Amino acid sequence: MSLPPYLRSLFAAAAVAGLLVACRPVPSDDTAAPASDLSRPALAVQVLTGHMRSGDFAAFARDAVPPSLHARLEAAWGAGATRWPLDELPFSEHLPAVLGALAADDAEATLLAGFDRQVAGSAREIRSAAATLGMFGMQYVEQQGDFSESERDHYPQLVAAVAQWASQAPLADRAHAAEAIARLSAAAREVGPATAEDLAAAGMEASLRRIGAFSMEARAVLGGYGLDLDAALASARASLQVQQGDRATVRLRYVLAGSEIDTVVAMERIDGRWYVGDFLRHARAAAGAHAPAPPAPAPAPAPAEPLAAP
Repeated sequence: MSLPPYLRSLFAAAAVAGLLVACRPVPSDDTAAPASDLSRPALAVQVLTGHMRSGDFAAFARDAVPPSLHARLEAAWGAGATRWPLDELPFSEHLPAVLGALAADDAEATLLAGFDRQVAGSAREIRSAAATLGMFGMQYVEQQGDFSESERDHYPQLVAAVAQWASQAPLADRAHAAEAIARLSAAAREVGPATAEDLAAAGMEASLRRIGAFSMEARAVLGGYGLDLDAALASARASLQVQQGDRATVRLRYVLAGSEIDTVVAMERIDGRWYVGDFLRHARAAAGAHAPAPPAPAPAPAPAEPLAAP
């Protein structure tokens, strides 16, 4: 079943709002950490949590990778080569189109008409599609794709929880749809132009600031459908398992849509700061084509002039 525009918009909004869960930063067992204190694995996780809870995607991107890598990512973003960290999300390739559709002058009427035509009265079909998408999503993560061991453990649990939510959410309810479309459209208009060219021209930090603000409204809309991401964050606990030199593992537990999620996150220390290993791997790949060029070799000295004969 192909997702109708209304559901594509809702699931894309869910993906953006869900970055705070999928990226795995959560409240730790430590006491409150000072801003941007990445000196211990649990503190680093807590810093990222604070950024995501406030919708500050730009600050999240700054603290998720070392400064030199962040600079390379900014260059790759400006060249249109990446949309990291948004590239981490499902439906990320559809995000500019979805934001454009939501921000259009006639978005409310057009999307609601599409809902009436394709979704209204199809609750059973929507539930079936959610179950099918969840099954294929779990199989893909478990058997295909470029996923780490940690991701292959975590993502199937996450996909199963979201599929379970979608199978019970009132996605075919017209009143919910009308309210969701109105709220998401207003939030998308606040984002401003969001084509690939617009995002490249605005730059990574400004774009992430605007999309982070959209995610806060998207999170509230999803709460109305029973997907309470704030409750998921409140339930989460992270605890250090093992630390050996510049490597560590953190156990992560939280409840999403009634499902218990339990996984382990690999951490890496660089220049005294701790980072989520999977983020580093993805960010390095995203910035790979924009590594700083090596300095040009110094010109070889000119051969000495032979001495003139006396």
